[in-house]
Amino acid sequence: MEKILITTTSFAEYDDSGLELLRQNGLKIVLNPYKRKIKEEEIIELARGAIGIIAGTENISRDTLMKLPDLRVISRCGAGLDSIDLAAAKELSIEVLNTPDAPTIAVAELTVGLILSLLRKIIAMDVLLRAGKWEKMMGNLLNGKKIGILGFGRIGKKVAALLGPFGCSISYYDPLVEPGVTGSNRLSKEDLIKWADILTVHVSTKELVLGKGELSSMKKGAWLINVSRGGNVDESSLYELLKDGYLGGASLDVFENEPYRGSLKELSNVILTPHIGSYAKEARVKMELEAVNNLLKGLRERR
Repeated sequence: MEKILITTTSFAEYDDSGLELLRQNGLKIVLNPYKRKIKEEEIIELARGAIGIIAGTENISRDTLMKLPDLRVISRCGAGLDSIDLAAAKELSIEVLNTPDAPTIAVAELTVGLILSLLRKIIAMDVLLRAGKWEKMMGNLLNGKKIGILGFGRIGKKVAALLGPFGCSISYYDPLVEPGVTGSNRLSKEDLIKWADILTVHVSTKELVLGKGELSSMKKGAWLINVSRGGNVDESSLYELLKDGYLGGASLDVFENEPYRGSLKELSNVILTPHIGSYAKEARVKMELEAVNNLLKGLRERR
């Protein structure tokens, strides 16, 4: 019986139809036994002899791929592919597939939720109330705010669509997207950062896009949302600007090092979530089924 490895931490937790489909196709399934982000040496051990991997966000390097000679297909359960050495996979004739559409609405809705939570200080007041303090904190309206979207792909466009009814002005920066898309205004990166009351990051690269200089050029009192990649934002500089009161607040779902244990946890004007962009049941089930079907299709093509 041919074997496949599933590395995600919670696969089939809410719907096991993906596992059943794999079994119907005569595949032996190995699940991630650690229930955490898996390490490369663990991938090598668990995937020995496997013809396919349904992958999460863990790193899969050239060295790992070289040690898996039976591997034919990697099906990413999610959109990002930057954790996989695509050049090495191509050289080794390993097909790499992803599920770019399934997580879009989940990440976009989380973005809007984080914005509202920041502006209305919902979490901060919940903490106070649970501590026995009946203390009202003045918040801000989302209505009328200038929203800057860094990266205007599937998720960025969906965020713009969801925020439209709130009466926001929306502009974006994305060198790959033409002006006038969905009626939003395209600005340069520098102008967008200076213009926005709320800046939200949805880029596809894992490179730094908001360093100390860019963060310092944001409006005084502005808010930052990052649900993109941990390496996109200089966390140390962000901490200083938030601590000093220059920025109004920030919310991060992704971090340079995960699990996150850094200094942003000390600040009350920050909301931190543990990389849950796609963690909505409906989106998760759709994403898992799409990853399974991609894997099966890729394997059929390589037989």
